[in-house]
Amino acid sequence: MKNILICGSIAYDSIMVFQDQFKNHILPDQIHNLNICFYVPEMKKNFGGTAGNIAYNLKLLRSNPLIMATHGDDFELYSNWLDSLGISKKYMKKITGMFTAQAFITTDQDDNQITAFHPGAMIQAHTNSIANVEDSIDLAIIAPDGRDAMIQHAQQCYKANIPFIFDPGQGLPMFTAEELITFIEQASYIAVNDYEAKLLQDKTGLTVEKITSKVKAFIVTKGAHGSEIYTDDEMIKIDAIKASNLVDPTGCGDAFRSGLIYGISAGWDWHKTGKLASVMGAIKIGFEGGQNHQPTIHEIEALFGQVLG
Repeated sequence: MKNILICGSIAYDSIMVFQDQFKNHILPDQIHNLNICFYVPEMKKNFGGTAGNIAYNLKLLRSNPLIMATHGDDFELYSNWLDSLGISKKYMKKITGMFTAQAFITTDQDDNQITAFHPGAMIQAHTNSIANVEDSIDLAIIAPDGRDAMIQHAQQCYKANIPFIFDPGQGLPMFTAEELITFIEQASYIAVNDYEAKLLQDKTGLTVEKITSKVKAFIVTKGAHGSEIYTDDEMIKIDAIKASNLVDPTGCGDAFRSGLIYGISAGWDWHKTGKLASVMGAIKIGFEGGQNHQPTIHEIEALFGQVLG
């Protein structure tokens, strides 16, 4: 079984539902003097973070994910969850005196959201070093994490000849054009959504063709419109899989990336790899949160078989 190193965040996602509309309680002419309380009788606490979500999905695929992330003093609940899944924690580091990263998301009846994110121990993620990894790593992913950690871990993978996927996500605006170009030159693969792809091009001044020439594949997801995989030889269009139940897109990108990782590490072609990635995203969207879907490997294989025809 191949070892996959996942560099990214570990976080708790507290999701609260406001049983009204924000617009009924926010006075536009008083926005400069805002003092408001939303009563939220419903709240769920989910396990999340990019590294946690990707590792969870890889475990569903019977892979061996190794998480490199930092957490705080309040990690026990998440720790027990990872233990129950059989996911290794040996490259996770506790930052004493800090909280684990946490997102507090309040959603109203119009699906508007107000989110507060506390990075907590994530801002110390750069204190974890790939140089200390004892296992032989076949593939890594640099997912959204602390800014310094993403730069450092990419450099360390590159120097150690570990192929990696660069997945900047919502952290992309943190980096300068020069830093992004360095990531592109170090990475073996790049995975972004269509908005991030446009932002990446705008910030670096590089075209899709130029970015693709520097990596083995440039993967761009487009939600309900599927995804596109650019290689030196061709652009491969992967159709989206129509999900039977659309519940929550949170973590769908991470589930998609688990399929990419599995296919790349198995040596599959891009058509097959892209379709598995789409299967994983389609399964996840039917459940709330990033780690609450529980398909068996046989259910994943059955849907994958249908998609392959």
